[in-house]
This record gives sequence, C-alpha cells and structure tokens, in this order.
Amino acid sequence: MPKLRVGALAGWRVGGVRAKERRADGAVNELDGKVALVTGSSRGIGAAIAAHFAEHGARVAVHGRDKAAVNAVAERIRGTGGGRAMPVTADVTSYAEIEQMRQKIEQELGPVDVLVANAGGNQVMPGPLEDISPEDWRATVDGNLTATFLTVKSFLPGMKDRRAGAIITMSSAAARRPSAYSPVPYTAAKAGIQLFTQDLAAQAGPLGVRANCIAPETILTERNRQQIPERQQETLVGMHPIRRLGTPGDVARAALYFASDDAAWITGVIFDVAGGSVLV
Repeated sequence: MPKLRVGALAGWRVGGVRAKERRADGAVNELDGKVALVTGSSRGIGAAIAAHFAEHGARVAVHGRDKAAVNAVAERIRGTGGGRAMPVTADVTSYAEIEQMRQKIEQELGPVDVLVANAGGNQVMPGPLEDISPEDWRATVDGNLTATFLTVKSFLPGMKDRRAGAIITMSSAAARRPSAYSPVPYTAAKAGIQLFTQDLAAQAGPLGVRANCIAPETILTERNRQQIPERQQETLVGMHPIRRLGTPGDVARAALYFASDDAAWITGVIFDVAGGSVLV
C-alpha cells in the first residue's frame, strides 16, 4: 500500500471538507466565495449576522423594508474591511416580492448559498389569549412563520438543483418553554418555525441542503437597550446562569457556524443562544 504524503492532506480537514484561506490577521474566511442573504438585516441581530458573514468572506444581500436603513448597513459593511454587500428591499409576506428579490440577488451576486430567514418581530403584548384580536394573531403569524415559509419556498429549489445550501431560521427562547407571560401569537409562530425547520431538514437533506434553527433569549440590540429599563435588564441578567444578556454578536457567531462547512454534518438542530436560561 503506498504511503500517503502529509502534503497530500494540505488544505483539508477531517471529513474531507476543504479548509478555507486565512486572512492576514490569522482569521479564517469560512464563507469565502459564498453568497448569503440575511432577511431582516437592516438593524439588530440581522445586521450583526450580515456584517459577520461579510467579515468572513461572504458576498451579502442586506434586506429590509426601510430603504435608508438597508443602504446604511450595506454601506457600513463595504466601508469596514471592504466587504461586498448589496441592499435589497421586499415585503417577506409577499411571495411575488420575494421572488423579485431573489432574481435581483442572483443577477448581481449569484445564486444564494446561505439563507438566513431572520425577518420577524412582535407587536402583541402578553395577556389573556381571548383578548388577542384576530388581526393581531394573523399579522404576527404572517410576519414570522409565513414569512419564513415564503422565503424558504423561493430559495430552496435552486439549492436543491445545486445540491448544496445552508438555511438558518430564527426562533426565540420564548418558544422553548411555556409561560403565562408570553405573547401567545409570537411564541406559537416561533414554535412553528422550529418544527418547520426540522421538517425542512428531513426533506432537503438528501439533496445536500442543511437547515438549522437558532433560538435566542433576550438580546441587547440597540432597540432593546433603549426600551428595556436598566433595572429590568438587571433582573433579566439574574435569570441566566451566564450572568449577562446576549448580544447580536453572540447570535451572529452561532449563525456563522451553521452557515460554514464546520457544520457540514449538522442539520435539523434547534440551537439555544440563551446563556443557559433554556435547558432542554
């Protein structure tokens, strides 16, 4: 049997996944050559994910409905380290607008390799279920679960055709444990995203597409820093075994892992970025 030269393994890791080039600062470009779309990336967690992906080599489509905010994030990415980013706008509850966005990204950046379905939110305050209006219920479910479904529906066929792709969805720690103090439409929609992601992983895995779901706890985005009083922040810190609240960077680093080849044999996972406050 011929001896295998050590040099023959250069550029490869265990499992046959090629190692990425290192940057001048020693960091690895895990997403070198990849095209990524991060929905809901005009601020907060989404903006942090888009910037982090660009730092690690991806060509990033920054998405939102506020054109000025989207342009600002894309410009910031381009201005720090020369990352490549393009702004796109679309209502992710409209399949027609998502399809137009997909076509624009493919024309300017290329087919999407990594999809982060991050867009979502909640405007319903916690309270008795019977007090929730049908309009608030539909708006919350559509803005989270339906938006995730429609976005994946648009980008999944191309990934299947190419037999490669990574999809990351966004749930919430609020959907990981029942509570009388949760906003029910939001937690129901986010719990639906978790099972949707696992069904997606089971269907698309044989065609080379991975799907994983991140479930963050309270994250100190710019908005939360302003809206959550300091005393309440201190109370929330005490609910976490790791005694601090999360940052957008905590979620961005988790998303980078699932987007990269380091997670090449991981799919269907619901991953808590929660400082130990969710132990299931």
